Amino acid sequence: MTATTSRPAEHASHPADAPHPQGSAPASAPVLMHPARRTVQLLLGLVGYGVSMAMMLQSGQGVMPWAVLDQGIVDRTGLAYGWVVLGIGLVVMLAWIPLRQKPGIGTVANIIVISLVVDPALWALGRLAPDPALPAAVALALGGIVLNGVSTAAYVGARLGPGPRDGLMTGMVQLTGWPVWRVKTVIEVTVVVLGIVLGGTFGWATVVFAFGVGPVVQVAARWLAPSGLAGRH
Repeated sequence: MTATTSRPAEHASHPADAPHPQGSAPASAPVLMHPARRTVQLLLGLVGYGVSMAMMLQSGQGVMPWAVLDQGIVDRTGLAYGWVVLGIGLVVMLAWIPLRQKPGIGTVANIIVISLVVDPALWALGRLAPDPALPAAVALALGGIVLNGVSTAAYVGARLGPGPRDGLMTGMVQLTGWPVWRVKTVIEVTVVVLGIVLGGTFGWATVVFAFGVGPVVQVAARWLAPSGLAGRH
């Protein structure tokens, strides 16, 4: 879910501006996204992300790693899920300070929009499928994973700032010098274990999410991230 903030291009070093041999094609320039599209795509992506969380929660088949921790805290405190998502997001952002990470407008929107969407989505799903049978539960879980991947590609592709958990990951990568996969694994295993201890749900859908959401993001990014998911705008 990591997005980088834009920086002005330096003409002297930009590949598209560098001279190229006669007969060869110039280097491809980044594809710019209209500000209106970026804003709409960010918001729709975050709404979809919140709905995908609710779908996996309602399925009872397991949730995404961070949601295991959220669910455990909900079970222990009785707070609404949205309040817990908001609180965890703010706490994680505090960890950005010593890691010298800078939030963007998308970072703030990530915390606010998802926390506002998840409870109404859970209420609606509770009315539509209050006690889903196994086939419906599996469909909810798999649909939630696919929707999460598409939504992630949408809001990350908008390039308006990383989510709080992504900023924690990138900050830890810079601090430790470890590769991204190792830092991500350590963080997510830690939150899953803590969430299970608190009563969160770990199931087959959690494992499928861990291995399956990445490919969905990659495919969806072809249409939702014309500038790519990393690098300059």
